Amino acid sequence: MQTPGGVGYTPSYPSDSLESQAPARTIILGSVLSYYGLSDTGCVRQNNEDAFLIEPQLGLYALADGMGGAQAGEVASRIAVHSLCSYLAEHPGDSLENLVRAVEYANDQILVFAADPKYKGMGTTLVCAMESQNGLQIANVGDSRAWLLTGGSLELLTSDQTWVNEVGRPLGLTEENIRSHPMRHVLTMALGVGNSLRVQAFPLELHPGSLLLLSSDGLHGPVSEEEICEILLRPISLEARAHLLIEAARQAGGPDNITVVLLQN
Repeated sequence: MQTPGGVGYTPSYPSDSLESQAPARTIILGSVLSYYGLSDTGCVRQNNEDAFLIEPQLGLYALADGMGGAQAGEVASRIAVHSLCSYLAEHPGDSLENLVRAVEYANDQILVFAADPKYKGMGTTLVCAMESQNGLQIANVGDSRAWLLTGGSLELLTSDQTWVNEVGRPLGLTEENIRSHPMRHVLTMALGVGNSLRVQAFPLELHPGSLLLLSSDGLHGPVSEEEICEILLRPISLEARAHLLIEAARQAGGPDNITVVLLQN
């Protein structure tokens, strides 16, 4: 099942705040930004625990990949994107510090829900981009990713907060080892697991023609960086590229939920 536009859950926040029209364009800060988001359950999972948000009025784009027993992961990812949006709506400001505070607020909200025994153990990744006067502000927790396509090459902007990346790689694990390691999905940081949070955050200048990709590991786990780059370089619409990315992950087995958000200047 594929879902264009945002998805959400939790009675504390209105679900229509996550709705988006895709494909769509918005004029912000004198520039034209195109965007498209798409999510797919994949070939193995029964539920989609990913969530994404496109909120052009706030210049906010986010993706979360939930985890936990029963449907707790599904709840956590939706709380994350809802809370991020609601905080920034109530506390306007395009500074990097404000975006980090919004991520921390989302963590606090998940912890509140996690006190309920039926949501015990839930958590989520979160990667987001917010428009600013000088480009974009990027924030990330977990192993969802932000990528930049510019000048014909694809650059990974974020660093996975996983055991294989932060512990295994310094010990000598190769890229091939990392892709197949049994602990490759073990996170060292996520929203909802504690009060202490390490947020990767940095500004990004988005040059004309460049493209930002936000992805859950359902894409970049089974699909190689080379194939992702090849699809993004195709002279087709963002919508078509999003569908091709999803299809590439499904053709590779689709072992997890797959979600992409594309932004192009």
